[in-house]
Amino acid sequence: MKTVHRRALIKAALATPVAASLLRSRAEAAEFVFKFGNNVPASYPLNTRVKEAAARIRQATNGRFDLQIFPAGELGTDTDMLTQVRSGALQFFTTSGLVLSTFVPLTAINALGFAFKDYDQVWPAMDGKLGAIIRAKIDAAGLYALDKMFDIGFREITSSTHPIERPESLSGFKIRIPPSQLGVSMFKALGAAPTTLNFAEAYNALETHIVDGEENPLSIIDTVKFYEVQKYVSMTNHMWDGFWMLCNGPAWNGLPDDVRQVVSRELNRVAEEDRQDIAALDASLKAKLEAKGMQFNTPDPAAFRVALKRAGFYDEWRKTFGEAAWTTLESYVGPLA
Repeated sequence: MKTVHRRALIKAALATPVAASLLRSRAEAAEFVFKFGNNVPASYPLNTRVKEAAARIRQATNGRFDLQIFPAGELGTDTDMLTQVRSGALQFFTTSGLVLSTFVPLTAINALGFAFKDYDQVWPAMDGKLGAIIRAKIDAAGLYALDKMFDIGFREITSSTHPIERPESLSGFKIRIPPSQLGVSMFKALGAAPTTLNFAEAYNALETHIVDGEENPLSIIDTVKFYEVQKYVSMTNHMWDGFWMLCNGPAWNGLPDDVRQVVSRELNRVAEEDRQDIAALDASLKAKLEAKGMQFNTPDPAAFRVALKRAGFYDEWRKTFGEAAWTTLESYVGPLA
């Protein structure tokens, strides 16, 4: 896959007098200029929807608030941007619960292995009491999380060597996962050999066989063309994850109430629209990826859950997440440990 040097392109574009003048005049006209960084392509539903929100926010605030979007890792890796949003160098950042858990451990609970069966369990939990508990932890850490999460989707396992049909299929399997203690714990409990890498490094690691597989929702597998370096897709649905829309706490609190209300309303609105986009996209992707040469299989999730119970995985993470969050999760998904 060819690497597009987006930062260089942006720098070149802004070198033209007209482009630079337009950007300066736009920023100078706004009372509040907030940068939003993320790691997905500009064409991904999250970015197309946030672009729509940015236009409505600017209009509704009479040009007082300007949200500038930097997609595809233009501002660095997830780890880089998390550091930036914590320091205030970046105002908005979307990241998965798994990545955020390196800073706020409880945010990984939504990705607990084989916990959620479907979206009928996911959205009531994350829009309800479980999401409220997690947002309180994020707020206590100095960040602000919008009420509604964007969907990433249920994660599936891809492989260049063999389909994952049962827990034993993962024995010794070299798999790239996001930086996350939960992910490492789960895959080790299933006998795999997980390697934590930032998203920007995943394709190269697969292409050079540093790892044999990875795990992501179908929308990501398609968008970043993992089909070029992977052959099998095992529909494990082993984790659900979403993007938290995060803002630097002091920057958020520094906005006037009327501006905060507009920004919240529009970003929460597009988060729900994004969920519909991802659902529609996922419905079409199996046939599209099969046409690209990928082979699909659907293993029984019950066998994986049994293996995790036997390995003590759920007992371990119950202690880590605490009784309040754990019992709240189980109120939506049923008993786990």
